[in-house]
Amino acid sequence: MGIKVGRAVQNALGPRQWHHRLPFFARVTGEDQVHIDGSTQEVMDQEIEYASYAGLSYWAFVTYAADDAMSLGLKRYLASRNRDKIRFCLLTESARWRDPQFVARLVELVSEAGYLKVLGNRPVFYLGFLTEADIEKNWGGVAGLRRVIDDFRASVRRKGLDDPYIVIMDFSPVQGQKWMDVLGCQAISNYAANGGGQAAPYQELARYAEQFWDTCKATGAPVVPIIMSGWDRRPRVARPVPWETWQKPGVGLDKYYESPRPEELAQHVSHAVQWLRHNRESAPAQMAIIYAWNENDEGGWLVPTLGEGSARLDAIRRVLLKSHDAQR
Repeated sequence: MGIKVGRAVQNALGPRQWHHRLPFFARVTGEDQVHIDGSTQEVMDQEIEYASYAGLSYWAFVTYAADDAMSLGLKRYLASRNRDKIRFCLLTESARWRDPQFVARLVELVSEAGYLKVLGNRPVFYLGFLTEADIEKNWGGVAGLRRVIDDFRASVRRKGLDDPYIVIMDFSPVQGQKWMDVLGCQAISNYAANGGGQAAPYQELARYAEQFWDTCKATGAPVVPIIMSGWDRRPRVARPVPWETWQKPGVGLDKYYESPRPEELAQHVSHAVQWLRHNRESAPAQMAIIYAWNENDEGGWLVPTLGEGSARLDAIRRVLLKSHDAQR
C-alpha cells in the first residue's frame, strides 16, 4: 500500500486490542506499536497461495494511476509467478475516470492474462462512488460521463474482447439501478453493505447484506451480491486516517458489528452461493464479491491474521469445495 496509507493503517491498528487483526506478515513491535509491510513480492506470492487454497475465483483491485504507490499491490500481482492461480479485475472510483490516462490504463489491463471475464469474453469492471455533484463537476453531467464510458467500451472491443460487463456499486439499490441505466452498465452491487449496527452481532450484518441482495433484485437490475466479512471501524474512529477528514476522533465507537466466527462467515458465503443458484435470471454473471481481502482496520478481511491464522479461509474453502463438487 502507499506509504502514507500504510503509516495510517499502522497507527490505527497500533493499540494492543487490535493486534489480533494484523495480517500474517505484520509484526508487533511494542505495546501499542506495529509494523505492517506487505509490499514485497514474497508476501504477494503467499497471499495468492492463500486465496487459491480457499477456492476464491478472483480479486478486485481498487485501481489507481500506474505511478501511484497504491498501485503496488496490482504491480506485485502482475509480476507474481503464481498469478495464474487467481484471476483479477478492477474496481474503480468514478472520479478517476476524468483522467484519460487512467481510462487508457484500464483498457490495457484487460489484455493481461487472467483478467476476469464473464458471459463469454466480457471483462468485468466495478464502478462506484458516483455522485451527481462529482459527475456535474467532472463531466458537465451524466451525458459527459456516458460518452467516456462508451469510448472505453469501444476501446476494449478493439482489443478483440466482448463488451465490458460494468457493475455499478452504490449503497442504494434504487440509485444504483438508475446509474446503471443512464450510463449503459450491466449490473448493480455495493462496495460494502451495513445497517449501522450498534455493537451488534455479526449475524445482523450478514442478514442485512442478504436483504440487500433481494432489494437489488427487486429493482429489476442484474445483481452481483456483496458478501460482508465484517464491519468494525473502531480503529479508524479512535485514530482517524487522513483521507477521512469527516471522522472526528472517538465519534461512533458504538457503531460496529462483532467479528464473525469462521463458521458464521462461511454460512454467509454459503447463502450467497445458494442465492446465485436460485436467482440465475437476476444474476446472469453468476458471481459475487466479498468485502474484503484486507480492510483489516475497517473490520472486513479474509487475509490470514496473527489472531486467527487462516481459519476464515479454511471455513470458506469447505463451502466452496462443496459447491464445486455439487456443480460437477
